[in-house]
Amino acid sequence: MAPVFAGESGTHRLPKVSKWIIKKEMDPITVKKYRFDFVREPLIRPFRIKGASFTEKWTLVTALESSRGARATGLGGTAVLWSDPSVFHSFSEAGGNGIMALVAERAAQMVLGRDFLTPIEVMESIFPSLHEYGRQLTGNPRLTKTFTLNAMVSLDLALWLLYGAENSYKDFDSLIPSSSQAALSNRTDRIAHVPTVSYDYPLEDLLRLVESGHFILKIKLGQPGSPEEMLRKDGRRLSEIHRALAGRRTPMSGNEKLIYYLDANGRYPDKSILARLMEIADREGMLDQIALLEEPFPEEVKADVSGLPIRVAADESLHDESSVAERADLGYRALAMKPAGKTLSMSFKMAAAAYRRKVPCFVADNACIPVLVEWNKNFAARLGPFPGLSMNILESNGEQNYRDWDRMVAEHPCAGAGWIRPVGAVYRLDEDFYQNSGGIFLAPGHYQRLVEAP
Repeated sequence: MAPVFAGESGTHRLPKVSKWIIKKEMDPITVKKYRFDFVREPLIRPFRIKGASFTEKWTLVTALESSRGARATGLGGTAVLWSDPSVFHSFSEAGGNGIMALVAERAAQMVLGRDFLTPIEVMESIFPSLHEYGRQLTGNPRLTKTFTLNAMVSLDLALWLLYGAENSYKDFDSLIPSSSQAALSNRTDRIAHVPTVSYDYPLEDLLRLVESGHFILKIKLGQPGSPEEMLRKDGRRLSEIHRALAGRRTPMSGNEKLIYYLDANGRYPDKSILARLMEIADREGMLDQIALLEEPFPEEVKADVSGLPIRVAADESLHDESSVAERADLGYRALAMKPAGKTLSMSFKMAAAAYRRKVPCFVADNACIPVLVEWNKNFAARLGPFPGLSMNILESNGEQNYRDWDRMVAEHPCAGAGWIRPVGAVYRLDEDFYQNSGGIFLAPGHYQRLVEAP
């Protein structure tokens, strides 16, 4: 039976799974030229995660031209603190972003003159050498794979668009590899928009989010200090938020209670201290409202989480298909996909691996600009409903964090479309969204002008 969306009259039936697309024989694509630039995007206030904070993000812009004259421009965003805190703390904020930009441009240099049939093929071939280049630049032999993937996003999306142009593909569905189509076979008309509540996000702003209809809140944990200090601060913050929202109801959940999505960003050292946080949540009477706890431990901690009283999701620790299998074996029951944070290529592969293991996926961002939100939205729109909900979820916090968000939305290639901004707490995706694929195939406004030949 098709799922029913809570709070809506009638039922919304998802279309039947379409047959896998059989790709025609393709000629190799050769990258002939590249251009690269970046834009520094200031934030409204410092963005606080992992016990630290940053004040801006850089939008990386990579433009490619093939030997047959096809052109494409991909965007990416620096997320140094999220992807590798050791790099963030070893350099200035600008220095860390600059290193990621250097890795991004090096990736573009590495594809020059290279023949390929699909972006996945070329991304797999350059990753080992590029990751070693990142190790040398940072002086960090333990550089995370997620850092290098984050740096590759603008190239990866440019390659997918170039691949689309070379093969006359006009929509996102045409890009999905046959091996990933079962995992991305849905086509929903709505996705729940999830805002982010950082350590110091004002309670009055939080109340406005709820009053506007938001029913899932992503709450950042892992505040600065020792594990004991962190636990005290996180416990106080959870209590403060839950008490401020006491009595609030939503028709969008089965029990009419608001839904909490906690994100520890790898700050909890072990299960014992995490269990104490769960005890605090239980005492506050909020345990039954926690739908997700994302990335509680550092990547190197291989703790089995199957005995915890809530669904645990993996994020930063996911960087390839083997890490999906590893986390599934450790009891993780949800996976965060990040096409705009870890490349679309790797997201396709990881979603397929998760589908084989029957682990549900959702999409989250790292303060993405509007055009990058559309890549995430296209991906989320094709995932099945998240367990316990009638739709999937998309965490997107750019509007809360970018100083110039309204200008960015006005420069969206499909500015004015009703699916760009959420209506209340839901992105409404109509046929126009699917026909235009969220505008991802169109030139990305002023970012495009940065890389046009003079």
